[in-house]
Amino acid sequence: MCIRDRLWVLERWKRWLEPQEGADTSTDKNMNMDTMPLRWGHFRVLIVASLGQITGAGLATLVGVILPMIQIFRHPGLTSLQQGLVAATSLVGIMVGSVLFGAWSDKKGYLFFFRFCPALILAASLFTFFTADLFGLVTGLFFMGLGIGGGYSLDSDYISEIMPRRWKLLMVGVAKAASSLGSIAAAAICFSLLREWHDPHLWNRLLLLVAVMAVVMLLCRIRFEQSPGWLIAHGRISEAEKAVRYFLGPDVEIGEIRNRPNKTQMPKVAWSDLFKPGQVKKVIFSGIPWACEGLGVYGIGVFLPVLVMALGLETGSESAFSRITDSVLLTTWINLCILPGFVLGLLLVNRWYHVRTQTWGFILCAAGMGILLAAYEFHWPVWIAVSGFMLFELFLNAGPHLMTFIIPPQIYSVAERGAGAGLAAAFGKLGAVAGVVVIPILLKWGGASLVLWVTIGVLLAGALVTAVVGREVLPDKGRSVRPEIRRD
Repeated sequence: MCIRDRLWVLERWKRWLEPQEGADTSTDKNMNMDTMPLRWGHFRVLIVASLGQITGAGLATLVGVILPMIQIFRHPGLTSLQQGLVAATSLVGIMVGSVLFGAWSDKKGYLFFFRFCPALILAASLFTFFTADLFGLVTGLFFMGLGIGGGYSLDSDYISEIMPRRWKLLMVGVAKAASSLGSIAAAAICFSLLREWHDPHLWNRLLLLVAVMAVVMLLCRIRFEQSPGWLIAHGRISEAEKAVRYFLGPDVEIGEIRNRPNKTQMPKVAWSDLFKPGQVKKVIFSGIPWACEGLGVYGIGVFLPVLVMALGLETGSESAFSRITDSVLLTTWINLCILPGFVLGLLLVNRWYHVRTQTWGFILCAAGMGILLAAYEFHWPVWIAVSGFMLFELFLNAGPHLMTFIIPPQIYSVAERGAGAGLAAAFGKLGAVAGVVVIPILLKWGGASLVLWVTIGVLLAGALVTAVVGREVLPDKGRSVRPEIRRD
């Protein structure tokens, strides 16, 4: 299928996703970037900016594969708390990187850090490979997370700035959905390599997968341009126009991004301002569900191979290494539900009330955990337990994982968005860190059943907060009203 045919298919899909608001009937030679049809330049930006999401998800999966090998074969004295802290290292790096690189890029420009982050990930992964010990792993994971977090703070901006107005929300969601490819690919490749090597002491070689992804990212970003939005915010209009034409073609004119306020003229909004009367509900709605979702995405996601073994879902091989390999294979099959989950969420993003989507996503993925718990407690067939895991991944990614990413831009104004979205993301990462630290401890205290009970409780708490607070913060305006990113 040629590029023209693919664009035609995407346009038809888009028309099904949301009603057309009125076609651009302009006959001018130049096209407005806000109303133009999609071109290859749009997909180029989307692909390049999504590589960070893919790498981050792949790293989380790799950590879950590496940890049991280190704990069983290299450091059998590693406590549950220590396992959790090792797993949380990359998440801490992501939190720090998002804040630091986000602030630095606002001052120095996006493009340098857009290239520096994959270079940092590459250096950290190679350091871990050559040291091949626990210290090297912890250090490398932190700096890999630092680079990934820095990319997270820039990726969505590039996408939202370049996309035509009616595609912005969907394409930001597509970038988030791309993370599923990282989880699936990492699990599948790890299974193939472990089955081929038959040696758990070669765990450090798996980190070369991250190095390869970092090289791909770096090469793709060498021939790139500065963020048009950043240039506009710093009064460099002519350079912004040049950047837009670089991405989209010489016949494209800069759109409403031209009217973005200069950063020096915008009021400064601190996190403390978001806790003033009338604002707290926004923080609760955007932050608490994101923290609850973080437990599922990272807590369960990172320790998925460990949970598979704790639940006895692998084939029951005699050797520990074979059990790990079998658990990675089952992890691959479970992760295959991540992508359909995101696709389902994207199909609903402009047709369903977002509060309803997030609420039911929490409830249904909790139901998946409930099926898994019942299968474990009552010794039901393995396929029922695996089905519960798959339902969990399907609805987690169709609902909370996608919605928590796209809701903050809708409820915060431009002046508040940096602080508001940053605070919501911080809540999300705190939930993720808590998940990966606590889950090994829960496994030791009460086994797999305690982990599942706690997970179900957290997911239902996310549903409750979304249903109660969400309707007040983001009212339902009906299916005819397309959700928009606030511009006031």
